[in-house]
Amino acid sequence: MKKAFLFLLFAVLTLSAQTKFDKFFYDKTFRLDYDHAGDIKGDEFFLTEFIEEPYWGGPHGNLIEPFNYGKFKFEIKDYASGEIIYSRNYATLFSEWQTTEEAKHYRKSFPESVIFPYPKEKFYITFYSRNKENILTKKCEYLVDPNSYFVKKERRLVFPNFKVHYSGEPARKVDIVIIPEGYTKEQMGKFKADCSKFAGYLFNASPYKENKDKFNIWGIEAPSADSGTDIPGLNIWKQTVVNTGFYTFDIERYCMTTDYRSVRDVAANAPYDQIYILVNTEKYGGGAIYNFYSICVSDNKRNEYIFTHEFGHGFASLADEYYESSTAYQDFYSKSVEPTDPNVTTLVDFASKWKDLVADGTPIPTPVDTSKKDVIGAYEGGGYVAKGVYRPRQDCTMKSISIDNFCPVCKRAIQKMIDFYTQQ
Repeated sequence: MKKAFLFLLFAVLTLSAQTKFDKFFYDKTFRLDYDHAGDIKGDEFFLTEFIEEPYWGGPHGNLIEPFNYGKFKFEIKDYASGEIIYSRNYATLFSEWQTTEEAKHYRKSFPESVIFPYPKEKFYITFYSRNKENILTKKCEYLVDPNSYFVKKERRLVFPNFKVHYSGEPARKVDIVIIPEGYTKEQMGKFKADCSKFAGYLFNASPYKENKDKFNIWGIEAPSADSGTDIPGLNIWKQTVVNTGFYTFDIERYCMTTDYRSVRDVAANAPYDQIYILVNTEKYGGGAIYNFYSICVSDNKRNEYIFTHEFGHGFASLADEYYESSTAYQDFYSKSVEPTDPNVTTLVDFASKWKDLVADGTPIPTPVDTSKKDVIGAYEGGGYVAKGVYRPRQDCTMKSISIDNFCPVCKRAIQKMIDFYTQQ
């Protein structure tokens, strides 16, 4: 009887969510491109264009994001009713740049975009940025008519897609699209083989392996003119489809791209929730930003670690727990407020993090004890600094080069995100 009741309740909630989606949205994507400009003191948003894209890969329920992650947020509000009908939090390469030395001296602009299911009628879009207290503050609001003839129907980079791993209808799965970077037309066979290899890496790690049937992975046959990627420090420059390169922020291993519009153009060839760029090189590197994109190299001996570690950033907003490696960031986490990322804390509001997972009697902060490597506590060192930021466990895939080693705090954050996208 209980199982029958739960099934009925689930069916009613699913129907209700679908009804709301159908009321406000078409099953395709509205993309809004803008330039994000500013410096260490602040930021501004400047709209550039509206684009219609053919697939919507996100859920038809869970339209309002419940997670307090990311540096930015946008909301879609129905013009007629005033109801907020969609929201997502995210971070960007611009938000990372704001923490660098350069941002103290110059103003820069980065191309960005947001996507959401295609509204049927006029809507407001509102953008928010976090202030120094990590409070989201309203930056701007625009009224948009989705039926305007200024919404572009043309698409710039159209390529075929293929299924790497398919579990079912995109609206009820986590859909990852893999973009080939620096694979020539003759190397598309290698790219397809690499996609299968990297899908295997993802499902080698918990909690992904236990949720394999909740994922779809797509590949896009988007060849580059040249093989490889830019390595500015070695004066190597390649003509590639999304223009990645090492030495981002002058950190050699940090391989990213500022050409976000090309990234979106290629990704639009399949339904997706998450973008993963696979760079055809042996050089160690990669990167990822929450709800922005993730990047991994194709042929390095540490590929499996890089792939799952970076996806932790892009998918679940997991923070880096290491503090020994050099970075370009300065005061990435303010020690006077609680970070938004789920796996680091300043102890300002530890109860909002993983205090519920700490056993009674465990001291906070928690001293390092190699004989108790699996004990959950608050270990000092993380978020690129040795003092004032704490991590949940002595070691984790977000700290060291290790395989299938996410701590319980990270696993919980990943599982919550999987459940959100699959409407559990």
